[in-house]
Amino acid sequence: MAVGDVVLGSNQYGKAEVRLVRVTRDTPVHEIEDLTVTTQLRGDFAACHTTGDNAQVVATDTQKNTVYAFARQFGVGSPERFLLRLARHFVDGFDQVTGGRFAADVHAWDRIAVDGEPHDHAFVRTGRETRRTVVQVDGDDVHVVSGFTGATVLKSTGSEFWGFPRDAYTTLPETKDRVLATSVTAWWRWADPDVDFEARYPVVRDLLLATFAQVHSLALQHTIFEMGRAVLEACDDVAEVRLSCPNKHHFLVDLEPFGLDNPNEVFYAADRPYGLIEADVRREGDPPVPHVWASVPGFV
Repeated sequence: MAVGDVVLGSNQYGKAEVRLVRVTRDTPVHEIEDLTVTTQLRGDFAACHTTGDNAQVVATDTQKNTVYAFARQFGVGSPERFLLRLARHFVDGFDQVTGGRFAADVHAWDRIAVDGEPHDHAFVRTGRETRRTVVQVDGDDVHVVSGFTGATVLKSTGSEFWGFPRDAYTTLPETKDRVLATSVTAWWRWADPDVDFEARYPVVRDLLLATFAQVHSLALQHTIFEMGRAVLEACDDVAEVRLSCPNKHHFLVDLEPFGLDNPNEVFYAADRPYGLIEADVRREGDPPVPHVWASVPGFV
């Protein structure tokens, strides 16, 4: 809709970062699910922008309340399935809503051990990676992307970097044995939303990390391509893998001023600047779907 010669373009709105903690207490051994959920709706909301008419607007407070109500009514389970239920509620329940973006981060907790046994209802926040999900809906077109961020991994050997161009500004020495460390942000797009997400998520996650460990790396670029390829070769239900990996550099410390050698044992861990390596890995002939990735965080 135009106002004079000014036109409203694409738009979406919703409630960001709804903090949801769901405790299942059906037995004396409690379960805890901790998520941060964002809902954003797309559809016929032009009048609100151009004239201030809110007749079509599903309030963001309503969206927040729906998150909590659904957690009580249906439980949470896999974040993918929870977001798909939310998406269908808004798209099918409101004529003016044609689609949207629904995202969740999962915050993991482990049971506190007491006398070597896990406690029934006491938990400690883990240092593991954060599981993430984004659901994109456009009418009947549904795309589910799963992944994780903040998985800090390191190999103390089995990594090389050499054969790169050198010019007047190149000082980096070549190496056949280095520490390779990164913090993995990984996303994968499911070929179909009808997936047992709880069963399949750990399969993909473990395969990515196992490949990092097993590949003899000639560059971080080489490693992340092999990680993506391993998933696509093993998982027919995954259509595409995207990886973003900062190179957490470990530089060998010169100990000669102290009369000591350093056979790849003492390193300076530099936090910045860092190389940032990113790649999209998909099967040959499969077309890209840039509209799905446009609002997936953590990948340029």
